[in-house]
Amino acid sequence: MYRICIALVVGLLLATTCFAEEPRLKDQAEIAFVSTSGNSEVTTLAAKNTLTYAFSERFLVKWKLLALYSESDGETEAESYATQLRGDYLHTDRLYSYASVGWLKDRFAGLEARYTLIGGAGYKFLLGPKHFLAGEAGLTYTTEKLKDDADRGYLGGRLFGQYDYVFSETSRFSQSVEWLTDFDETENWLLISETALVTALNSHLSLKTSYVVNYDNLPADDFDETDTVLGVTLVVNF
Repeated sequence: MYRICIALVVGLLLATTCFAEEPRLKDQAEIAFVSTSGNSEVTTLAAKNTLTYAFSERFLVKWKLLALYSESDGETEAESYATQLRGDYLHTDRLYSYASVGWLKDRFAGLEARYTLIGGAGYKFLLGPKHFLAGEAGLTYTTEKLKDDADRGYLGGRLFGQYDYVFSETSRFSQSVEWLTDFDETENWLLISETALVTALNSHLSLKTSYVVNYDNLPADDFDETDTVLGVTLVVNF
């Protein structure tokens, strides 16, 4: 399985290289790969790719792809895949609206598939140059298929906030928190937090250290509420 993931990442890098001449097109790839052998055989792959295209100064579209796979001594310990397509329209320098559609599969969280449709608005409270702060609110519609063959669909809400602090031209800290809730069953909610420090190595390469917490207040049967990922990744900007 991890060979498929590697092929996916290589394909993304080749595709973005072909598009590098387009001034409105930007791409950011994050890659982390570890493989050990001998007394302990461990393989871990984490990859994230974000492709952004600006149709105009006010309207842009982002497409994200994510993959996480971990294997220890021949046994798979983590496996998740996700994709999201999102469009943003800037009404002013601070106010914007957005809509997105996404898919997630997380084998070790008991989630066969989750499809999410989101629409809402956001506001940029701080515009820099050192401090950046944005908040978003919206409505969601989610359908899920769990490992126990249970299916559910529900209308919900979304709150999101992200703070960035720029230490220098080469270093940046960010903290984001996303809360997703189910209007029908109030105990069914998700909380996703990411803390990250990014340091630029040159104009195209950066090193990112991040800690991600995924908390599911109503997980599938026999699965834990909390998943965490601590990672050090190479970020490639095109």
